[in-house]
Amino acid sequence: MRTETANKHPVLFLKTTRRAWYGCSAVLCLALLPALLAAQEERGAREVFADLILAQAGEQAIWVETLSGYGDPIISEVYAAWRAGGIYAFESDGNTRVLMQVNGDGWVAVRTGEAVQLSEAAIAKLSKIRPSRKLRKSMKGLIDTLGLKAPDPATRIDSAIKMGRSQKSEFIEPLRKRLEAEPEEQVQAALREALAISLLANGDDAEVLLAVTDLEEMQSIPAKDFIEKVLAAETAGKGATTELAVACQSALKSIESHMKTLEFYGSFFRGFSTGSVLLIVSFGLAITFGLMGVINMAHGEFVAIGGYVTFMVQRAFIDVWGIGSTAFEWYFIVALPLSFVVAALLGLLLEKSVIRFLYRRPLESLLCTWGISMVMQQAFRLIFGAANVQVNNPGWLMGNLNYAGFNMSFTRLFVLLLALVVVFLTWLLLRKTNLGLHIRAVMQNRDMASGLGIPVARVNSMTFALGCGLAALGGAALSQIGNVGPLMGQAYIVDSFMVVVIGSVGNLLGAGLSAMGIGLVDQLLQPSLGPVMGKITVFLIIILFLQWRPGGIFPTRSRSLED
Repeated sequence: MRTETANKHPVLFLKTTRRAWYGCSAVLCLALLPALLAAQEERGAREVFADLILAQAGEQAIWVETLSGYGDPIISEVYAAWRAGGIYAFESDGNTRVLMQVNGDGWVAVRTGEAVQLSEAAIAKLSKIRPSRKLRKSMKGLIDTLGLKAPDPATRIDSAIKMGRSQKSEFIEPLRKRLEAEPEEQVQAALREALAISLLANGDDAEVLLAVTDLEEMQSIPAKDFIEKVLAAETAGKGATTELAVACQSALKSIESHMKTLEFYGSFFRGFSTGSVLLIVSFGLAITFGLMGVINMAHGEFVAIGGYVTFMVQRAFIDVWGIGSTAFEWYFIVALPLSFVVAALLGLLLEKSVIRFLYRRPLESLLCTWGISMVMQQAFRLIFGAANVQVNNPGWLMGNLNYAGFNMSFTRLFVLLLALVVVFLTWLLLRKTNLGLHIRAVMQNRDMASGLGIPVARVNSMTFALGCGLAALGGAALSQIGNVGPLMGQAYIVDSFMVVVIGSVGNLLGAGLSAMGIGLVDQLLQPSLGPVMGKITVFLIIILFLQWRPGGIFPTRSRSLED
């Protein structure tokens, strides 16, 4: 019967046979899919993509499915070249290689990533490969969700956030699938948030209500604008008393309360970091002012020296190793002690040449050091230019530490840590070394210390150098927060003197407490009063405090005061 049908209807027989073959092939591919996927686990995305490019049209779907299990960014790069006509087949020794054109005239093997040198004759034999329309459609979904499978959790979080905020319906299913397979808790939270935001625009009434409830529980700040749109549409269509409208109002109230809490903690954290910089800068001023009675108006310029030394160390590392090298990550660690040493040496030179002749002459010391500060500022302009210079953060200082939705930058955390180290080392110097003993003796009674054989002149020189070095450490820390310029220290000189006066002259504990207090009050007042009025209010508070306690937090007690 089969032979008879084939003889009578040969065309029909061929079509039937072809359909059966295609059907068997499809069933076979589906049956072998798990095995093929398991076999690809040890293969790189490049190899799988090369197989996809060379595969027949009926086999491409399975290779796309296999490729979807990878999160390698090279997939996006190769696909972009493929769409733009930059993928070619090269026949050599009976084998077909897939090459990608780069930079107009370079060639890279897609399978291995190795550069390939081709002669003009070989280039003439290349055949361009282009993806079909059906394949481009399949690959678009893969490329759009590529970040969800990236090895780096931060990349997966960023991809989920972008997909959720786009509110495209085609992203809902990939987000759900990835949520089921995601092992990291932080990424899971980002996926849940993205899925809920997407459902606000694409879900039915029950799904939208559930999404609003979930976003309220997560206190999702990015969802605030989307929930407001849902509330506006619900209020306009059904009124403000529906279950969905009430849920939206409750969610918005919870999110706004969470935003205010984060704003408060953010101001608190910025206040601590600002106070830390003030502490580092003012510690040196407290020592020199308390020991020698010299009003050093050039103290801010030593802050700038720390910033410029950091800039020069950065530039040296870039010239020798390059900005993307591993060595570049260490430049700031090198710059910190170097900035201290350079500023301390310059401070020692300044003390021996000028400052030592101004002891116990406060007016002359103020005018002279103010003139020195003008000279130093002009020297900075002549050497580095009038414009600010930029200091790049090393990689380990970039990014934020996230805790309960509150972000703390690694840079400001490092400034806090640096301030603690400076306080500890200064305490060790003053309490556990002979120099510290001499400094404390001279601060309490200069004439008695001199009579006991303490080299007061040398103590003065070393103390002034120490104060200048500490100011430079503050400048190095500031270089990681903002730009470095000739006037960068002037913004801190007035605040530093306020710290010294409020904390009591020469009292390091008082200087530390007043630095943190001024930094906190300033940052807490700025969100409500603004930067200018916040600073004015801080000055008024300081004036009132000094009216109440003229001697500062820890006033010095002398025998005359005790009588």
